[in-house]
Amino acid sequence: MMFPRFRVIALILPAVAALTIPRTGVAQQVLENVPELQRIDVVEHLGDTIPLDLVFTDDRGDPVTLRRYFTADRPVILTLAYSNCPMLCSIVLDGLTNGVQALSWRPGGEFQMITVSIDPLETVEQAAARKKRYMSYLPRASNPDGWAFLVGAAGQSRALADAVGFKYFWDEKSRQYAHPAVVMILTGDGVVSRYLYGIEYKERDLRLGLLEASEGKIGSTIDRIILYCFHYDPAAKGYVLFAGNVMRLGGLLTMVALVAFLVALWVRDRLHHRAGPAAVS
Repeated sequence: MMFPRFRVIALILPAVAALTIPRTGVAQQVLENVPELQRIDVVEHLGDTIPLDLVFTDDRGDPVTLRRYFTADRPVILTLAYSNCPMLCSIVLDGLTNGVQALSWRPGGEFQMITVSIDPLETVEQAAARKKRYMSYLPRASNPDGWAFLVGAAGQSRALADAVGFKYFWDEKSRQYAHPAVVMILTGDGVVSRYLYGIEYKERDLRLGLLEASEGKIGSTIDRIILYCFHYDPAAKGYVLFAGNVMRLGGLLTMVALVAFLVALWVRDRLHHRAGPAAVS
């Protein structure tokens, strides 16, 4: 008989594979052969606004609404996880932390992070312990309020999960939640902007996702130029170089350089003509 932990691992590993690559070939076969996996999914709700009046309890024990963490010019990274998860939640949060560590931006500064528990039995103490652990991995300059760990009633977390299309279920045999591996990026108004899948999150994908969600309000001009050259590829589950935009940008830069060259020639010619009569005199 398979032990509960191994049963969960047996569910999780194919789930990660199935939800991080296009649903063709092997991935589709995995979904069809493991009935439980058909209940684990992400139905993207891009452009939808999440309910910001949902009520939770923060890692200090204070009641809060999601609205508290959303401001117009600051994007939000949202994760759904729980403390008693035997493996996948920690792997996702570890991968996210590694990506955030590489960013020049900081949680609580240019963006906000929120982790909401899907386990209604999770306590404030557990949330606080998890926050302490992950905040210790981030640079000391990070604002402690920049990553909120929230717990709450099942109806509140389920409503949030439904709003972002996060499909999960309670597996009675293993006594654990089965769920996908995904990070959501939202605008400061609570609009779902981007989904990033898997257990590793590249600094580039996080940076471009946050820049996209902020509509260019954070980051430098160089960041915005880079965002123009990359676009999100659903098949690759990340940002990839967009050759068409690169060619257009190259053409624009070539035109600018040509105009600058012609202006320089014109200025030199004008100076030469002005200097001519003076030289004759």
